[in-house]
Amino acid sequence: MAWLLLSGFALAALAGVERSARLSELTAESERLHAVASQRVDQHDAHLTALSAIAVAGAAQRPDLFREVAGAIMRFYPRIVSVSLVPLDGRDGALEIGIREAELRELIRAAAERSTGAPVLMRYPSDRPYYLIVKRSPNTDAARYGLALVIDAAALLDGDSAYWARAEATRWLSLPDGTPLIGDAGDGRAPQFARALSSGTQPLELRTGIRMTVSDILPTGRMALVLALIALSAIALRTIGRQRAKVRAAEERAELSGLETRLSHASRVNALGEMASGIAHELTQPLTAILAQAQAARHLAARGDVERVAGILEDVVGQTRRASAILERLRTWTRPRERKAELIDLRNCIRVAETLLAGQAAEIGARLSLTMPSEPVMVEGDRVELEQVLFNLMRNALDAVAESAGAREVVVVAFLDGEMAVTEVSDTGPGIRPDIRVRLFTPFVTTRENGTGLGLTLSHRLVERAGGDLTVVDARQGARFRISLPLAPTAREAAE
Repeated sequence: MAWLLLSGFALAALAGVERSARLSELTAESERLHAVASQRVDQHDAHLTALSAIAVAGAAQRPDLFREVAGAIMRFYPRIVSVSLVPLDGRDGALEIGIREAELRELIRAAAERSTGAPVLMRYPSDRPYYLIVKRSPNTDAARYGLALVIDAAALLDGDSAYWARAEATRWLSLPDGTPLIGDAGDGRAPQFARALSSGTQPLELRTGIRMTVSDILPTGRMALVLALIALSAIALRTIGRQRAKVRAAEERAELSGLETRLSHASRVNALGEMASGIAHELTQPLTAILAQAQAARHLAARGDVERVAGILEDVVGQTRRASAILERLRTWTRPRERKAELIDLRNCIRVAETLLAGQAAEIGARLSLTMPSEPVMVEGDRVELEQVLFNLMRNALDAVAESAGAREVVVVAFLDGEMAVTEVSDTGPGIRPDIRVRLFTPFVTTRENGTGLGLTLSHRLVERAGGDLTVVDARQGARFRISLPLAPTAREAAE
């Protein structure tokens, strides 16, 4: 495919070069023809001036002199096919060297009478490529004659260049008013060179063009040469590429053999780091709860409210056992063990997470809203693990709304969907960036400056261990996480 594209580009470049070369040649030949034709029409002005002087000096007395000079001009300049001197008073006595036509005499007389001093150009009244240049003589309002030259436009463009003998080269010549002299103006071909002759009295319009076919701009020999060069280059590049690939493969094998030991060591270090981060992440929650409850107990004890202190100390004991359970679970994380599931009311797990996070919500001015069924939502799983998952999701939601300038709200909704218990945690925060969303459950991926990037990863694993699924769903504002857990068999039968 690449070879075909390269060949196409090369042929297009060749066609462009050939076309440019042909247009450059056309322009050069047209410039040369324009200069020659401009010089020739300037000579016509000199001939008219000389003939007019002879006519004013005494053409009526010495017509032989006028004829002799006119004949000499026509012999030296074959493009001048006729010279006419026509009296303007309508009398006979017109001197015509070359073409003798009554109709032509009337045209010359009319043109001379409407002349205001500048010569008059007109098309010869036939299908021959001739034109007339008419001048009054003398060139005043008291003119007595109309002096005219009949010019062969084809001979005007003749030269020693063989370029214009080519069938594909075309020339057009027209009078200043657009009347065509040479070439068919309606043949549909656009000129590629156009310029008026450099003459004040005969600014004829010269236009040229050249027809180019596919074989002209893509010569067979050059096209074959280009394709051959491309093919050889492709073969050479492929050979070089294969050789370099072999060298790279050998270097990679050498590097891999040297990295095997270091890679094994790095894997063990990374695993240890992930475990340490996981321990720190999960223990933060019960330790935070223990600290808050201990501080509350100290304040109550200072006021003598012993009865309430006992209840708080019970919570401290519970959180301490919770921390112990977390450590035990992390210690046996990589060991195969039987799953000891228990019946859990999912609503109680949600309330535990709400209790632990109520202080954080109040501190940032956020509203924590719970919507749950009135009947128990029974699932099977590890209570501590499910509480941990709900705590992680709700705390992440509070962290997200803390960055919001608008309403700060975290909504937790629990409902039944067939044989599944569904819990959704949504917030009014800034939402999740698309580049983060696709990697959200990958370890160490976080958007918080001090985040470990393990909370969602661990939560995802814990929900999967309970036989459910943790996903991100679309939301109009903020983020929304959905936990789907199968109902316990007894609850499933009751629902049915």
